[in-house]
Amino acid sequence: MAAISLRNVIKRYGAGPKANQVIHGVNAEVADGEFIVIVGPSGCGKSTLLRMVAGLEEISGGEIAIGPRVVNDIEPSERDIAMVFQNYALYPHMTVFDNMAYGLKIAKVPVSEIKARVDKAAGILQLAPYLARKPRELSGGQRQRVAMGRAIVRQPQVFLFDEPLSNLDAKLRAQTRIEIRKLHAELGVTSLFVTHDQVEAMTLAQRMMVMNAGRMEQFGTPDEVYTRPATTFVASFIGSPPMNLLKGLAQGASFTLDGQTVPLPGPAPRNGELTLGLRPEHVVAGGSGGWPLKVELIEMLGAERLVHGQLGSHDFTLRMDGMLPPPPMGSTVQLQLSAQHLHWFDVATGSRVE
Repeated sequence: MAAISLRNVIKRYGAGPKANQVIHGVNAEVADGEFIVIVGPSGCGKSTLLRMVAGLEEISGGEIAIGPRVVNDIEPSERDIAMVFQNYALYPHMTVFDNMAYGLKIAKVPVSEIKARVDKAAGILQLAPYLARKPRELSGGQRQRVAMGRAIVRQPQVFLFDEPLSNLDAKLRAQTRIEIRKLHAELGVTSLFVTHDQVEAMTLAQRMMVMNAGRMEQFGTPDEVYTRPATTFVASFIGSPPMNLLKGLAQGASFTLDGQTVPLPGPAPRNGELTLGLRPEHVVAGGSGGWPLKVELIEMLGAERLVHGQLGSHDFTLRMDGMLPPPPMGSTVQLQLSAQHLHWFDVATGSRVE
């Protein structure tokens, strides 16, 4: 096992004034044995960053270290890493055992040790009954476990996962997430896991790196990222449904939104133009003298309801208990805010304002 250091890592394609920079100076320290999730929308640079750690992409600037070694100029095969891809990439003509053992055979590992390693990995991943089967005889979830088993038997210092669950249906994704958590708890190998799915990120990560347009917007525990988003991008990307973001004018304990001044439960951090963030679950409907929300749509989701409406000219979503009677469509309800759940952001930069 080994720690990973990313020191002002840059990636650009091309040279000169027409060069296209896609990774903009990422800095992060990953502790030995830590499970880190890199999350962000498509095209944000998360897979490119992972591939640079793997050595499959050259870096244009900065340093990447795995353990004590700077690996910028070290071949992928010499970095002591194992990678699991979105595509299982199994050999269709080989059995599960042979797929898992192939890399060890190429490395000329003794036959007895190969069998011991494969049997141990198969036990961890509940693949022992399927070792004699071919990939076509397995489900998608089983094939992905074989791909993970092939990585485990190598006993690397670092695991790299590149959206490994994207090809699975929702139920299998949930099951495989649990298996990956158990796997990391048992093996304790430093891991980087790339996904665009915020649910995967929140449930798997010990810490998560939120990427946007090649920049690291925030690096922290799931709880830190959710409760104290560093930017409006993080606030809107992490959370389902996303945080409500309202641009207006703060003045003490009041907020002017689309020409209407509404009360705040406590003073804003500063006067002037600010963006106010409110999680759908941190607002309560009822009472009087609150913020008027015109109800337009109600989604019934079993244990909860999502109430969608208009707050001035802003779309707004409220989450409420599914056992409570919903407000009538077209009605106006008063929203009550909690001082401890207000999030403030700078309008120009999108950065959090304390």
